[in-house]
Amino acid sequence: MRQVSADEAVKIIRSGDTVLIGGSGGGHAVPEALMAALERRFLATSEPREITAVHPVGLGDNDKLGAGHFAHAGLLKRAVSSTFVNSPLISDLVVAERIEGYMLPQGALSQLMREMAAGRPGLITKVGLHTFVDPRQGGGRQCACAKDDLVELVNFRGEEHLFYKPYHVDVCLLRGTTADEDGNVTMEEEAVFGEMLSEAQATRRCGGVVIVQVKRMANRGTLPAKQVKIPGILVDLVVVVPDQRQTYFTDYSPSYAGELRMPLSDIPVIPLDARKIIARRAALELFPGAVCNLGSGVSTNIANVAAEEGALQDVCLTNEQGMIGGAPAGGREAGASRNYAAMIDQPYQFDFYDGGGLDLAFLSFAEIDAQGNVNVSRFANRIIGPGGFINISQNAGRVIFSGTFTAGKSDIAWPGGVTVIKRDGDGRKFVKAVEQVTYSGSYARERGQPALYVTERAVFRLSGQGVELIEIAPGVELERDVLAKMEFRPIISPDLKLMDARLFRPEPLGLSAHLAAQPARAISSRLVEIGVTASSS
Repeated sequence: MRQVSADEAVKIIRSGDTVLIGGSGGGHAVPEALMAALERRFLATSEPREITAVHPVGLGDNDKLGAGHFAHAGLLKRAVSSTFVNSPLISDLVVAERIEGYMLPQGALSQLMREMAAGRPGLITKVGLHTFVDPRQGGGRQCACAKDDLVELVNFRGEEHLFYKPYHVDVCLLRGTTADEDGNVTMEEEAVFGEMLSEAQATRRCGGVVIVQVKRMANRGTLPAKQVKIPGILVDLVVVVPDQRQTYFTDYSPSYAGELRMPLSDIPVIPLDARKIIARRAALELFPGAVCNLGSGVSTNIANVAAEEGALQDVCLTNEQGMIGGAPAGGREAGASRNYAAMIDQPYQFDFYDGGGLDLAFLSFAEIDAQGNVNVSRFANRIIGPGGFINISQNAGRVIFSGTFTAGKSDIAWPGGVTVIKRDGDGRKFVKAVEQVTYSGSYARERGQPALYVTERAVFRLSGQGVELIEIAPGVELERDVLAKMEFRPIISPDLKLMDARLFRPEPLGLSAHLAAQPARAISSRLVEIGVTASSS
C-alpha cells in the first residue's frame, strides 16, 4: 500500500476505464475528494476521456458534488447507477443524449458486486421483471444512445429471470475512516458500510486498482482486527483527507456512527401538514414486531411519527443501506439511521429483502395508473431512478405507497380536523398510463401481493380489477376533490369510509396503543411448540 494525494491517485485512471465508486446518497461514505480530484484533472488536461462510472447507489448533494463532478461530456461516456436523483447534472446529460445512461435496481447492482468478486457469470434474479428494467420494457436504458444490453431475460428451470451482466473494473474509489500502514481500513465513523468489501474484491478480481480515501492514518498493527472492513491485501493506494465529513450535510453524528443512542426527544417532531398526515395513515398499517423498510421521500417521516408517539420499540424499521432497527433518517440524509440495533453490509440487507424478510414496505410514488402500476423512476423530463424500490416493492409481504394526491404547490389546512383545500396542486399523479413502470400492478396481483396507496385525502388499494378507493378524508368532496383530479375513474368501494379523524389533529394519535391492539407478527410454529409467544420473542 502507498499513501498519495488525491490528485496523484486519480492520475492512474485512463481514458476508457470503468470506474467503480462506493458510498451512498448525500455523502455517506462517498470518496468525495477523489471524485473532485478527477474533475480537476479533466478540466485542466481534458484527460481522462470517455470513462464509465458505476455506482450502485446515487451519489451527490442534489447539485454539483458526488457524481456531479463527472457531469462533463467528454469525461463521461456512460453512467450506470440505481438513481440520479442526487446528481441532476448527470440526469441532464442523459436526457440531452450527451452520455449513455442506465438505471438498474440498487439491490441487483449491490449483489452483483459479490458475483463479480467471486468470478461468477453475473446475477440471476427475478428482481426487475415486468418493470422498465426488463428488456421487454427497455432494459434500464434511459436514452437512445445507450445501445448495449446490460440485462438479459433468461429462462431458468422453466421460470423467467433477469440476468445482470458483470463489469470489468479498472479502478475503484472507496472510503473509510482509518487506514493503517498496511492499508487495512476501518469504518468506525461512517454512516453506512455499503458494499465496500465486495467492490474492493471485485476490482482485485479484475486486476484493477483500489484507491481508498480515509480521514486518518494509524500505525501498523494498531487497528482492532475485527473492525477492519477492507483488508490491506485489497488496497493499493490510500488518500488521507483530515477534514472528511460524515455526510455532505453533517460533520459528524455519533448516532449515525452507532457510537451512542440519542434521546427520542431529539428526533424532530414534524409539523401537521400533508406529509405528516400521509405518514400517520401509513403508520396505522404497522403491527407489533413488524419488520419494515422505509423508502426515501414521505415514507421516512414514519420514523419521526413513531418516535413522537413512543412506538419505535414496537416495530423494526430498516433501510436498504443496511440499518436494522432505530429511526432511519430522511430527506437529504436518507440512508443513515439513528439508534439502530445493527449495521450490516448492503448486499446482505438486499438478500434479506429479496428473500421475503420484510413484512411491510413503505415507499413513495410519483405516478399511479388504473392498473395499479407505480412510477417513481422517470417523470417530468427528469431521471430519478428506482434506488432500492424495485427489490423492496417486489418482495415485501405487503407494500404501502405514499404521496401527496396532486403534484405541485398546494395549500391545505385541517381546522378542527376537517380538510380545507385552499389551493390544489395543478399536476396529476393518478394518470391514464405511467411514464415508466417501476412497480407492476398486474405482476403483484399475479403473486397475490397486497398493496395500498395512501394520500392526504384518499386511500386506495390494489384490487383484482384495478385501483379501488376505500377511504376519503373528512371534509373532502368525492367528485370535486378526488375523482375530478384523476385521469381515470377508480373502482369505488361499496364500503367507502372516512379516514381516521385522529390523523388530522395536532395532538399525538395514540399509535402505541393502536399497535398494542393489533395481532403481533407471526412466529414459527416450532417456537410455539416450546411455549414461545409473539410477546416474549
